[in-house]
Amino acid sequence: MSLIDPTQLDAEALYAALLDQVKAGLAGAHEPAIVGIHSGGAWLAERLAQDLGMSERCGVLDVSFYRDDYAKKGLPADVKPTNIGFDVAGATILLVDDVLYTGRTTRAAINELFDYGRPARILLAALVDRGERQLPVAADFVAAHTRVAPGQALRLQQGADRRFNLTIEHESA
Repeated sequence: MSLIDPTQLDAEALYAALLDQVKAGLAGAHEPAIVGIHSGGAWLAERLAQDLGMSERCGVLDVSFYRDDYAKKGLPADVKPTNIGFDVAGATILLVDDVLYTGRTTRAAINELFDYGRPARILLAALVDRGERQLPVAADFVAAHTRVAPGQALRLQQGADRRFNLTIEHESA
């Protein structure tokens, strides 16, 4: 695994690499479905579903109420409803997040998914893995590995043209 300088990350090129990995990884999967974690993961999931012809089996999670640091962080101002319009039980779920970091968001998303049924399998896809895990979580598909300075965060943005861009911002407390 080689680390890429975070200032050199091209989100569109990373998306293309992730799409290729996911396409190969979901080939032959039993009842595949895609679920994105709000917001960056949801954008990625929606685009993956469209590019893979799986728009009918695409859902979105907001893990705000499932996070173990909810009491510390409080409720974000932009809580969105979870929307999963297909049967999760027995399906192969591709869980999609934009940036994999501590693993806590992934854990929360898996907990929430199980409230909708027991999937046969959950695969994790992330555009970028920035390391520094606090929980034993690893992505099955990842386009790039990087590190950012303490106090900084990678943020995925989606323009009006639906193109992706990654920026480095100061982490909110």
